[in-house]
Amino acid sequence: MSKWLKLSPPQILVLGFAAIILAGMLLLMTPLANVSGEPLPLIDALFTATSATCVTGLVVRDTGTHFTVFGQIVIMTLIQIGGLGFMTMATLFSLVLKRRISLRDRLLLQEAMNQNTMEGIVRLIRKVFMYSMIIEAAAAVLFTLRWAFDMPLGRAAYYGIFHAISLFNNAGFDLFGEFRSLTGYVNDPLVNFVSIFLIVSGGLGFIVLSELVDFRRSRKLSLHSKVVLSMTGSLIIIGAAVIFIFEFTNVKTMGSLDWGGKIWSSFFQSVTSRTAGANSVDIGALRQASQFFIIILMFIGASPGSTGGGIKTTTFTILVGAVISMIRGRNDLVMFRYRLAQERIFKAVTITMLALFLVIAVAMVLSTTEDASFLSILFETTSAFATVGLSMGLTMDLTDIGKVILCFMMFTGRLGPLTLAFALGPKKGKELYRHPEGKMIIG
Repeated sequence: MSKWLKLSPPQILVLGFAAIILAGMLLLMTPLANVSGEPLPLIDALFTATSATCVTGLVVRDTGTHFTVFGQIVIMTLIQIGGLGFMTMATLFSLVLKRRISLRDRLLLQEAMNQNTMEGIVRLIRKVFMYSMIIEAAAAVLFTLRWAFDMPLGRAAYYGIFHAISLFNNAGFDLFGEFRSLTGYVNDPLVNFVSIFLIVSGGLGFIVLSELVDFRRSRKLSLHSKVVLSMTGSLIIIGAAVIFIFEFTNVKTMGSLDWGGKIWSSFFQSVTSRTAGANSVDIGALRQASQFFIIILMFIGASPGSTGGGIKTTTFTILVGAVISMIRGRNDLVMFRYRLAQERIFKAVTITMLALFLVIAVAMVLSTTEDASFLSILFETTSAFATVGLSMGLTMDLTDIGKVILCFMMFTGRLGPLTLAFALGPKKGKELYRHPEGKMIIG
């Protein structure tokens, strides 16, 4: 216990997520979880548990046909815990049991929710749970009403609950079988709208959701929320336009759809590419230009404090803003009349470089272990790191070493490369002195 208490918050988060994955793996290996009645191989159970806990959605076994209801409920539970965060769930239990939330618990929550301060962190946890339950319940009802036309009511309700949880937590798991995801509803306005709303809500982050709910009373948004909302909206519109242009005439994806189907599928792929992993068209049939563009969207990812991954929209915004400021000859990065500290810019550059190096290095390693094109390998690697879950079909054919490598990528992507580096690296020491300033030529 004394050693546990000496662990830093990043180390506890790493061990906590690892423990949840281990528990999920053991449950999925039981015969009760599999339709065949035989234990799932360890590597496949580990991959599925990691993908669910890290809310990714990459699968090596079809969720709808391979797992029993028990196995699917295990996956759904892992998605919910992984999406909200195990510290969030532990805090909720503590609040229900009326236990005091200690200072160390608050520090852990601050790290888990990616917040700059502990102020109001417990109130935020309450809001996280309340918003999640309300949004998921409303979506589950709408899905149930829609799918009641296609299947028995009980099954429609079960499908509604599962997919509401999966999409809000940006996991991408589905129950329709044969790895189809939502391709059967590419033209359905209700399924598309509810799915997009769930994905965007989960990807905005709970801080932004909280401020949007309170906006009618407060009439103000923080700099963080303004940046997240503006960048999210821009990426969705630009992404939809680019995908529409590239795939408009592709008969394997959108070419055979009517105008409504083309527009819905363009927006759906734009939204899901950054966070969720569900798809309404065959990703493997997209043109290479579209697939590479989706890699870029996946790498950017969702927003801080959300259920999504990637380097995050705020990080990308800071990088773009820094480039624009440098081109204009300005020393300060100003957004919405606020100047950003140099420390924020350094952190954004660090996160991006770590992520870029990790994705490229792992893609190079996988290119030696897997028999596939480099584009498909890069696609799956980025999807795993950004906890997106979109696949060009390579994941199902991975070697065992490839599955282990992607498990590591999903785990790293969910926690964040910087958090993992702090957890595994030495503790920060105080700078006793500063070196003299030097100059070097750049560019």
